[in-house]
Amino acid sequence: MDAVTEFLGSISGFVWGPVMLALLLGTGVYLTAGLRGMPIRRIGYGFRQLVRGRHAGKDDRGDITPFQALATALSATIGTGNIAGVATAIALGGPGAIFWMWLTALVGMATKYSEAVLAVRYREVDERGRYVGGPMYYIKNGMGAKWKWLGAAFALFAMIAAFGIGNTVQANSVADVLESNLAIPDWATGLVLAALVFVVIIGGIRRIAHLAEYLVPSMAILYVGFALVIILLNITDVPAALGQIVSDAFTGTAATGGFAGAAVWAAIRFGVARGIFSNEAGLGSAPIAHAAAQTNDPVRQGTIAMLGTFIDTIIICTMTALVIVLSGVWETGESGAALTSAAFAATLGGGNWVVTAGLVLFAFTTIVAWSYYGERSAEYLFGVKVIKPYRYVWVGALFLGAIANLELIWLVADVLNALMAIPNLIALIALSGTVFAITREYFARAENQGGGR
Repeated sequence: MDAVTEFLGSISGFVWGPVMLALLLGTGVYLTAGLRGMPIRRIGYGFRQLVRGRHAGKDDRGDITPFQALATALSATIGTGNIAGVATAIALGGPGAIFWMWLTALVGMATKYSEAVLAVRYREVDERGRYVGGPMYYIKNGMGAKWKWLGAAFALFAMIAAFGIGNTVQANSVADVLESNLAIPDWATGLVLAALVFVVIIGGIRRIAHLAEYLVPSMAILYVGFALVIILLNITDVPAALGQIVSDAFTGTAATGGFAGAAVWAAIRFGVARGIFSNEAGLGSAPIAHAAAQTNDPVRQGTIAMLGTFIDTIIICTMTALVIVLSGVWETGESGAALTSAAFAATLGGGNWVVTAGLVLFAFTTIVAWSYYGERSAEYLFGVKVIKPYRYVWVGALFLGAIANLELIWLVADVLNALMAIPNLIALIALSGTVFAITREYFARAENQGGGR
């Protein structure tokens, strides 16, 4: 097992090396420039579309409302990355890693927008009458038949990666925190989690979306609310904490206490990697959910989709990061969910229970949403006959994830994330002209009608 872990660690270091980071950030910068900063400039417009998207128009085609599509996508992204991922980034890369998470999110908004635009533009209706889409479909239908192999490659990577980022990693984190705080055996957590997830996913996308529509906003507001209480109680220290995040992004962190110290490269690497793990911009997962939205306009859904990255990283991850930096416990040598739990406990009485409840709920919704992503990818490769078997395998994997080695699971997730991202980023660049053209057309029309602001 040690040899496997060492091997995967070397692979992870390679795939998340300079080339991958340049490809992820470079694609986001390129799309942001091509869209003339629209995702950042139109955040307010996106939120207005989100409010309107709670109900679909009578002529809009799709399976779930635009709001439910975002809630489903957020249920997949708001997970252990917001709690354990942020803490890991700070523990390994110092507070400066958060700056690079922010940068990744800002340019990632353009990436997420483009993914959703293409997902709606090139989606299909399967033999069950359900709307399906995502990178595999916009590669096949947008780039042409000679690129179908690339779409199949994405579907294969996503189908397998789902068991890492969306299944075993989440189950392992839940089992770990419940065992640490409540002494609940890992196997018991695995069994209960598997049973609850099965009840939801057996109902398909509509049941998943219905759950996400109500649970995701509630849990996000509660978590952010408790974090805000801590921040307000330490408001005089916030400017210094923000200053440390920015300065350490370019100077690195000197070794203090039990902390081994981090160079600038470590801050960049872990900030970008954990940022992508958290908001999934560029992975190609979220457009699978947005493809099911009841809408006839790709751009409108794209403006809603880009909010996912903003909410996940700029808001929720920042709340976690500020609590950790303000608490000072990031220098103790702790990492992952244990570090976040210690930070909340040190700054708020009973704060560790906030983290425990948040992690369990975040992980549960992530597992449910990623089951849909993996299922759609499997359907693309093998047809609708694979759906039911895939669901059973998914539930079984949760138990195994709950009792497995955490370090090994994180390494597998990192590697599979990179393999998913490559085909998707190639497609985004190849089809960027389509995204730019229909975006310009949409907002030109909206300005003429007086609704583009």
